[in-house]
Amino acid sequence: MGIFQFSLYKPIMMFVLFSAILLFSQSSLNNAVAQGNNLWYVGDGAKKGMYLTYKIQDQDTNAGRPFLMTIYFKDYNSTGKYWIAPTFIVDEGRVINGTFNLSDLDLTALGSSKIPQEMNKYRSGYSNSLKWLSSFVAKPGQSLTAQYWGKIASIGGSPIAPGGKATVTTPAGTFDTTVITWHKGVDNNIYIKDNLPYPVKAQTFADITTGNPPIQFAFDLLATGQGQPKLPQSKEEIPVPPLEQRTERGTYVIRLIWEPVTIKTGNNTKFGIIFMDDKKNIVTDVAYTFGVVDSKTQQLIYGKDNQLAPDGTAIQNVVFQKPGPATVKVLITQAGSGAPSNFVETGNFDIVVQ
Repeated sequence: MGIFQFSLYKPIMMFVLFSAILLFSQSSLNNAVAQGNNLWYVGDGAKKGMYLTYKIQDQDTNAGRPFLMTIYFKDYNSTGKYWIAPTFIVDEGRVINGTFNLSDLDLTALGSSKIPQEMNKYRSGYSNSLKWLSSFVAKPGQSLTAQYWGKIASIGGSPIAPGGKATVTTPAGTFDTTVITWHKGVDNNIYIKDNLPYPVKAQTFADITTGNPPIQFAFDLLATGQGQPKLPQSKEEIPVPPLEQRTERGTYVIRLIWEPVTIKTGNNTKFGIIFMDDKKNIVTDVAYTFGVVDSKTQQLIYGKDNQLAPDGTAIQNVVFQKPGPATVKVLITQAGSGAPSNFVETGNFDIVVQ
């Protein structure tokens, strides 16, 4: 009797066990699919014919002066596995264009990209901003609900991780996003929309030990669409005083003024410099270096080393011999009554000689 009952129940037990395994497997599969649909990486959602335009600010490009970048995913090279992406920059009215070859893995601008030399710094700015997250989320990506994405290679601070949902508005529209966040002195936030190749918006800050941290990189999506975007016409914008520049570490703010406002060859241009701390209070006993270089050739036009500004202000007189764009460089080597700093704080100002 006992043997009969065991023989009768055995098929039933096997059926129940098989059904449980099947249900568990289906549940695991559904979870895997759900998580797979929730993955994001730099390049996610890139499609042939798509273009995106961003306003980008990168501390290491143009000393943090914003510029516009449009990327057009024109075609895909299936052999080399990269996107052929005509790209153009608009910076102070000047248009620079080339073609990025963007890796399918993480949208790195490959060495085979066809760009002019003057576009190299913007390529670096692209890598430092729009593509920055690829160090943590290359293809196939990470879950937008994961507890941890990675850690920045510096001491202290919280890890980089999804921090919940957020609705953000940019000139391109209003987007439901996942905010990627980390804290290192201040909150850093990058906003991601699923199935969009780059984040929608970002604001991150430099890792410094003193002073108010300046922006490391920030960007906003200005426009997106299908079809070849129209190339804008170059229109030179001539900077006018006053100009202000926060130094790399955020310790000082340098203000540059000049007269006459229109800089012309053969005439004396008087440059006034005001040195301030991060709260814009004038700093005294400043030691600095002043220089002007040709923006295209980087050749020195005028230079003065070991200059002093006891009351936090200074004047330099420059006579320009030829027209064109130039860059005024002001390097602070010491400020206040302390010993010379281990760091050189720099401000760079673009001007145009007529």
